[in-house]
Amino acid sequence: MSKGKRLTRRQFLTASGAAIGTAALAACTTPAPAPTAAPAAPTAAPVAPTVAAAAPTAVPPTAVPPTAIPPTAVPEGAPALGSELIGKLEGPEIILDAAKYPTKFAEAPMLAELVKAGTLPALEERLPEAGDVMVVQPLHETGKYGGNWRRGFTGPADHENGNRIVSMEKILFWDYTGNEIRPALAKDWKLSDDGKTTTIYLRKGAKWSDGTPLTADDFMFWFEDIYGNTDLVPTPFTEMLVNGKPGVMKKVDDYTVAFEFPEPNYYFPYTLAGSTAIGAGFATRGAFGTYGGGYAPGHYLKQYLPKYSSVDELNTKAKAAGFDDWKAYFKNRYSWCLNPEVPVMTPWTTTGPINTPTWVMERNPYFWAVDTEGNQLPYIDKVTMTLAENLQVLNLRAVAGEYDIQERHVGLANLPVLLENQEKGDYTIHLDPALNGADVNLHMGNAYKGDAEIAKWIRNKDFRHALSLGIDRDQLNETFWLGVGTAGSNAPAESTLYSPGPEYRKLWCTYDPDQANQILDKIGLSKKDSDGFRVRTDNGERLRLEMITVGGQFVPYTQVGEMITQHWKKIGIDAQVKEMERNQAFGTTANSEHQMITWANDGSEMIFLFPRHALPVDPAECHMGMAFAKWFASGGTQGEAPDDPEMLKAFEMFKTYPTLKEADQIKLGQDLWKIITEQQWSIGTVGQSPAFMGVRVVKNNMGNVPERQINAQHGRTPGASLPPTFYFKS
Repeated sequence: MSKGKRLTRRQFLTASGAAIGTAALAACTTPAPAPTAAPAAPTAAPVAPTVAAAAPTAVPPTAVPPTAIPPTAVPEGAPALGSELIGKLEGPEIILDAAKYPTKFAEAPMLAELVKAGTLPALEERLPEAGDVMVVQPLHETGKYGGNWRRGFTGPADHENGNRIVSMEKILFWDYTGNEIRPALAKDWKLSDDGKTTTIYLRKGAKWSDGTPLTADDFMFWFEDIYGNTDLVPTPFTEMLVNGKPGVMKKVDDYTVAFEFPEPNYYFPYTLAGSTAIGAGFATRGAFGTYGGGYAPGHYLKQYLPKYSSVDELNTKAKAAGFDDWKAYFKNRYSWCLNPEVPVMTPWTTTGPINTPTWVMERNPYFWAVDTEGNQLPYIDKVTMTLAENLQVLNLRAVAGEYDIQERHVGLANLPVLLENQEKGDYTIHLDPALNGADVNLHMGNAYKGDAEIAKWIRNKDFRHALSLGIDRDQLNETFWLGVGTAGSNAPAESTLYSPGPEYRKLWCTYDPDQANQILDKIGLSKKDSDGFRVRTDNGERLRLEMITVGGQFVPYTQVGEMITQHWKKIGIDAQVKEMERNQAFGTTANSEHQMITWANDGSEMIFLFPRHALPVDPAECHMGMAFAKWFASGGTQGEAPDDPEMLKAFEMFKTYPTLKEADQIKLGQDLWKIITEQQWSIGTVGQSPAFMGVRVVKNNMGNVPERQINAQHGRTPGASLPPTFYFKS
C-alpha cells in the first residue's frame, strides 16, 4: 500500500474478509500440539443458571489522592471504521458505605449442594466477617448463578489470559476509570504524613481457596522467605526501593501489615494498586515466575523451601517430579496456572492446568466478595479456555461466536469480518482504545555485547535516530492498524497525565529517508557494498542487524518487523527478522543477547507504575537492557552500569519519584518522557489503538459487561470490569 493511500470501507471489508477466511481455513488443518502434561480430572458439569440472592460491602478506605488520567479520551482523528463501537466508559462500583452492606448471604447452587452433603462449610464460615466482606455493586443488575465462560488461549506462555480475569486478588486496585484506588484484599489503607509508611488492614476472616485463613503471616512469609531468598529473588524489586534504599515489611498484628521506607514513598499506595511486582497479586506474579505479589500461602509453600527441609531432600523430590532442582520445582508449585493444588485468593481456581489443551478454572468456594444483595461472587461457575493452535484458529472461533467474552488475541485486522458476522455469531463488538504510545515498539538492546560493532551502533543516538526516521509509520498504520492507530514515538497519548506534549509524538518519527541517509553518512557509515547496503567499520563486511519478533501474539509483530526491514533497505540497512516463541524471546532479552526486539510499550503511560517499557529499570521484565535494569534495581551491586550519560541522568531522575508529591511527580514524568523520546532507546511505531487487547467479542447473552473498559496496565482488560460480576442472562 502506498504512503498516504487508504482503502475505502468496502474495499477493506472485502480484502480483510478474504484474508482471514483463507488464513483461518488453513489453520483449521493444523494438528493440535500434544499436551505437555496429562490433563487434570474432569471438572463438575456446570449448574444451570439460577437467580442469585443477596451481598455485603466494604469498609471505606482512607483517602489517598489518586494520580488521575482521563481514560475516556478517544485518540484524535478516530476513523469512521469502528469508532461507533467505542462506547461509554463504565463499570461496577465497590461499596464503601457500611450502611449499604447486606445482612444476608446466598451462594451458588453447586456450593449449596456441597454444604448440604457436608463436604463444604456453611457460607457464613467461608466468608470474611460481615463488616470485612468486599461488596460490589454490579454494573447493571444482580446476576444469575451458573454457566461456563468459554475463551481461547494460545498455550502455556499465555498465563496473562487468566491473570487478567482473576486480578481481584490484588492488595488494592484501580477502579474501572483508572483514576481511583479501591480496596481489594486490603479493606483499608493509610499513608503516613511523612510518606514513609503505608499500612494495610486485611479483611478479617478472608480465606485461601483451601479454607486456611489469610493473615499478616502470609505477607511476612512472602517478604522473609520468598522475596528475602536471593536464590529466588536475586535482585530487589524497584517497587521496594526508594533512591536505591530498600523498604521493609512489618507485621503490626494478625490483620495489619506496614510497609516502611527510609525515605518518603508517597507513590506506594498507587504501586500496591497497580499491576506491579508487589501489587499484582500472588497468583498473577506466580504465573510470571517472578515471585512477587506481596503475600503467599506459607502453610502450603513451606514444604518446598530448603529453610523448612533441606536442599538435598528437596532436590530429590524435585527430580522425582521431573524437575532439575528444588528451585525449578518451587517455581512450578508457586504457579496458580500450573499447579491446581496451590491455594489462591482468586475468584476462580485452576482445576485443569495451563500446560494442557484445556485450561479450566472453577469457582473458589471461599472467595471473599459478594454483590449488594449478599450473593457470593463469582456468578459464573467455571471458565474454560480451549487451546488454539494459532491466532488464525482463535480468531476464526471468535468470528463463529464460540467465545462468550474474548478480547485477548482478537486481531484488529479481523474487525471487518467480525462486524459482518455479529448477527450470525450472536455477539457484539466493543472497542477499547489504549493510551500507550506504541503497540509495536522496537526495543533496542542497549546492553547488547554479542558483536562489538553492532553494539557500538546501537549505543549511538544518531544511529537510532536514523533507524527511526527510516520507518514509514503511515504505511504500517494503514496496513496493520486499518488507519485507526496513531503513528509516532513511544510517548503516551496527549490526554494522559505524563504526556510531554504533542511535538514529542513526532520527534524523530516522521518518515524521512533522506535525512536518515544523511545521518548515517555523517556518523561514518557512508560506505556501501555492491547491493547498496552499508558496511561495517571494522572489517568492511555488510552491516547486518537482527530483529527478534514474537509470533502468535496480539499484534502481528513479525509482519510489522518484516515491513520495517523493507523500509530500512532505502537507507542501506540490512536487517533480518528472527521469530521466536515468547518465552524464548524473553529469555534472550533477559540475558541482554538481543540487538532489538519488537514488543509493545503497554502501561508506560503510567511511567512510575509500569516503567519497564519506557526505561530499563525493572528486572522483572526488560527489553532495553536487562543488565542495566539489574544494576539500577540492585543499587549497583549487580548487572552493569550504562555508559550513556543521558540514561544515567534518566535513572537518577526516576529514582526520585516516590519522594515527590503529585504536582512534582507529574512534571518529573513529563521531563522523563522528553529525554526518552529524544534518545530513542526504544523506537515507537503506531499506538493509541484498540489493537492491543482492545477488540472485544461479547456474546449477547452476557450481562454486566461494559460498553467500554479501560485498556491500560494499571486497569487491565477485563480485570478492571470485575469479571466475577459477569453472568449469563440465559
